[in-house]
Amino acid sequence: MQLLGFLITQVHANRLANHRLHHAMRTLSREEFLATRTSFFPSLAETLNHILAVDLYYLAALNGEADMERQWDEAPVCETVADLARAQAAADERFIVHVGGLEVAALDDVVAMVRGGGRIQHDLCGNVIAHLLNHQVHHRGQAHAMLAGTAVKPPQLDEFLMPSEAHLRHADVAALGWTEASLFPGAHG
Repeated sequence: MQLLGFLITQVHANRLANHRLHHAMRTLSREEFLATRTSFFPSLAETLNHILAVDLYYLAALNGEADMERQWDEAPVCETVADLARAQAAADERFIVHVGGLEVAALDDVVAMVRGGGRIQHDLCGNVIAHLLNHQVHHRGQAHAMLAGTAVKPPQLDEFLMPSEAHLRHADVAALGWTEASLFPGAHG
């Protein structure tokens, strides 16, 4: 398996996990979303808004946008699940399009990330993509655990997106406007 193919699958798995999490949380009131809970960030809202802000920053860096710091500073602070779900879906789709449009050699391109105080961090594109995926998994898991303190049943998030498991995601794939053929061209489940 090629690394780029794996990363393309992972950005789709990332979108699927966010879709499932946000869909499960749709019944939470604004107050429940903002309520203080025990975790690294003290609420579902702060945890999920942090994921969104970091995504916007790294997507700007991956796309070579000079205003990545401004995008971080001005990231929306969503106070409802619906607002967060819409904003995160847009970021996730942008991530899918970016990674899906790469050539294998681009994973070795150097990405410059403005880090404040004039410092610029450099890393390989493939490493930045992997970091962004890991960051989402880490904090999404914290939000998942926080749901145990609500009436919402934490949803299945660790979908591997294997062709043989299509039966586990029919409704989600349809809701996202995907097909199994588009996820796995030429695969035989």
